[in-house]
Amino acid sequence: MGQLQLKKAVKNKVKIKIGIQGSAGSGKTYSALKMALGMVGGDINKVAVIDTESGSSALYSDIFGQFMHMELTSPFTPERCIEAINICEKSDAQVIIFDGISHEWIGEGGILDLAEQMSGNSFTNWGKLTPRHNRFINRILSCQKHMICTMRSKQDYIMVENEKGKMAPEKVGMKSVTRDGVDYEFTLNFEVDIKNFAVASKDRTSMYKGKPEFKIDESTGTDIITWCNTGAELPHPSEAQFTGILNYLSGDDKQKDLARQALSKYTFTEKQQIQITELS
Repeated sequence: MGQLQLKKAVKNKVKIKIGIQGSAGSGKTYSALKMALGMVGGDINKVAVIDTESGSSALYSDIFGQFMHMELTSPFTPERCIEAINICEKSDAQVIIFDGISHEWIGEGGILDLAEQMSGNSFTNWGKLTPRHNRFINRILSCQKHMICTMRSKQDYIMVENEKGKMAPEKVGMKSVTRDGVDYEFTLNFEVDIKNFAVASKDRTSMYKGKPEFKIDESTGTDIITWCNTGAELPHPSEAQFTGILNYLSGDDKQKDLARQALSKYTFTEKQQIQITELS
């Protein structure tokens, strides 16, 4: 483990991770493509889409142009979802859209489906499934490309006491269809309603926090990429640090997770990038 240090906080350039959640028909895919187009300066060839929605995103190619497209079919295991990210990360894409990640949780072969198929003690079973799901989320967060992840959402309720003294359900907003708390892992998370208006439920950029609802368009992506590119360059790893990262990339799943987390903290030479790609 490295030596603990206390130093001045510095904003570095980042590969941002963005969530867009909404119900069916709210325009999640269209909004993600609009945003991505702004992030890549209008060059749709620099956008890759991982499509778990039966190829529905490809229908927008007549509007946006022929972006890179991968149709990911069942089983939606965490490992297959990670493999899809790995393939896109090695491509020329600057922005990866994962449309959508809810299938890893509720789809055929997803975490809940796997849980139902397992016999024995539920606590023990979840002890095996949780690390698999966490590896998928960590893979999103450690990806060396900008990522936009769409999530299905449903109306969430809590039970409260009404004026008659009886417990009754009360709406408390939209809940993403994935494991609790995943939407808060993103740097930015937008909730999109059925009229395609978005509000930020999580915002570390401070550009959208507390702002009125709006429709996501290319200018949204332009503003976001400007924020991403504002800041200090990430440092280069020392020779020992880089060797350690390569060794961990060749290790078990836990070591690979640690290596990918380290990747997001450094910038690499072209030769180093090739070595990383070969092991990823």
